[in-house]
Amino acid sequence: MQLAALDRAFDTLLVTEPEPRILQIMLNRPERANAFTTRMGGELVDVFQALEAEPAGYRCAVLTGAGERAFCAGADLKERDGMTDEQFARQHHLFERMARAVLACPVPLLGAINGAAFAGGLELALCCDFAYASETARFALTEVTLGIMPGAGGTQNLPRTIGERRAKEVILTGRPFSAQDALAWGMLNRLCAPGEVLPAMLETARTIAGNAPLSVRQAKKAITQGLQMDRASGMLFEIEAYYQLIGTADRVEGIRAFNEKRRPVFQGR
Repeated sequence: MQLAALDRAFDTLLVTEPEPRILQIMLNRPERANAFTTRMGGELVDVFQALEAEPAGYRCAVLTGAGERAFCAGADLKERDGMTDEQFARQHHLFERMARAVLACPVPLLGAINGAAFAGGLELALCCDFAYASETARFALTEVTLGIMPGAGGTQNLPRTIGERRAKEVILTGRPFSAQDALAWGMLNRLCAPGEVLPAMLETARTIAGNAPLSVRQAKKAITQGLQMDRASGMLFEIEAYYQLIGTADRVEGIRAFNEKRRPVFQGR
C-alpha cells in the first residue's frame, strides 16, 4: 500500500490497490447488504483520514460494495435494536464524522454503486464526486419511515444534486426510486449492466490517475468550494487555485510533452 496507515487488515472493508495510484474501498458485509456498523464507521473514518493526511499517496479512489445485491443498506438496524439514547447518539456522532471524512477526501472519489443504496448508503453515495450504478440499483432515503431523518448529509447533498423540490419529495415520502430516475435527475453519471459497474469506474479512475495529480486536486477543490460561494468569489478562488500550479514541474512537463508529441509523465510536484 502507498500509505502505511492503510497497510492493515480491516474487519468490514476490503481496501486494495487494483492499479498503481488507485485506491479501492469496498464495503464488505454482503450478508447484511453492506450495512454500516459502528466498526465499519470507524474503519471508514480511518481510511479517509489517512487519505486526507497524505493526499499524494493516491491519485484517485473508488468506493463500492461487495456483491451485486446492495451497495449499502444504511445503518445496521439489528445492531441498533435495544440501544439506549446515549448509545444511539454516540454511534450517530461517529457516522457524522464518517460522512465528513468522506466529503473531505482530497483526491477524486468515484462511486461504483453495485446495488441498492438506501438511507445512509445513499448518503454515502452522495459524498462521492460522481457515480456510476448498476441499471438494477434502487435508491431511497427511508429515515422518516423509522422515526428519524437523514443525518449524514442527505438533506444537504441530495437537494444540491437533484434540486430542492425533487429532494423534498424523496426525503419526505421515503419512497424508493430507480437507477433510471437517478440518471435522469443528474444523481448518476452512467448506468451499467450488473457486474460491469466497477470495471467501468476503474477505467475512468485510470484516466483520472493519468492526469496531473496536483491539477486534478486543485480543480476538484475549486469546484467543490466554489459552489459554496457567489460566482465572483468562486472565480477568485479558481484563480488562486490556478496560480498555485504555475510553478510546478508538472506544468512544465505537460507543455513539453505536448510539443514533443508524447505522453506526459507527471510526478505530482
